Amino acid sequence: MLMPPREMEGVLLVDKPGDHTSHDVVARLRGKLKMRRIGHAGTLDPMATGLLIILVGKATSVSQYLISLDKEYEGTIELGKVTDTQDADGEVMETRPIPPLTETDVQAAIKTFLGDQYQTPPMYSAIKIAGVPLYKSARKGEEIVREPRFIRVMSWDILRFAPPQIDFRLRCTKGTYVRTLAHDLGQKLGCGAHLSALRRTATDKFNVAQALTLDQLQALSLPEIEKRLIPARDAVPSFVR
Repeated sequence: MLMPPREMEGVLLVDKPGDHTSHDVVARLRGKLKMRRIGHAGTLDPMATGLLIILVGKATSVSQYLISLDKEYEGTIELGKVTDTQDADGEVMETRPIPPLTETDVQAAIKTFLGDQYQTPPMYSAIKIAGVPLYKSARKGEEIVREPRFIRVMSWDILRFAPPQIDFRLRCTKGTYVRTLAHDLGQKLGCGAHLSALRRTATDKFNVAQALTLDQLQALSLPEIEKRLIPARDAVPSFVR
């Protein structure tokens, strides 16, 4: 009697493209690996690129431990324009003049966002209230009361200051909406702002430099992909092992 083929198991690091949702990435990998039991440890907005931790087979059971890890991002904020989604995927709701800000002015404003704080999730998010995702209510023009969530911003540095654009690097805890930080910074500066680009560069010890693109994965054989899998035990924090 033939034994069924052994399912792959482990953690796969993928560099998500900007034209895919996190679910799209999972769907493509299910097709490539011919497996249903595949998930991810922390979604990225459709606009965002970068590190997406994919869990294959029995490794899906460690999702809670990997989702909780700290994140690092690089991105671009555009001053002077406020969008309904707080990022470049939304409609511009307001345009304001940009005051003669210096890099020192902006860095001083950024410092007020460092440390422990509560952040109100944006309406355009997948959080469910009464079983309905917030973004569905937002599309109907409804405003739902959201509970603020605890987050921590460990560092937020300016990489390039060229108004109306500001490139940055950010380290934060899970559940932080970077586009909301960009929006709130714009409000503090008095000119409004939105997130125009975002890339997740790291999740704890995992870096996007270790990841493969979907095109690269598509070109690999299944045995080659299996060699890229990180055992779940090696991926989770040490206190879990």
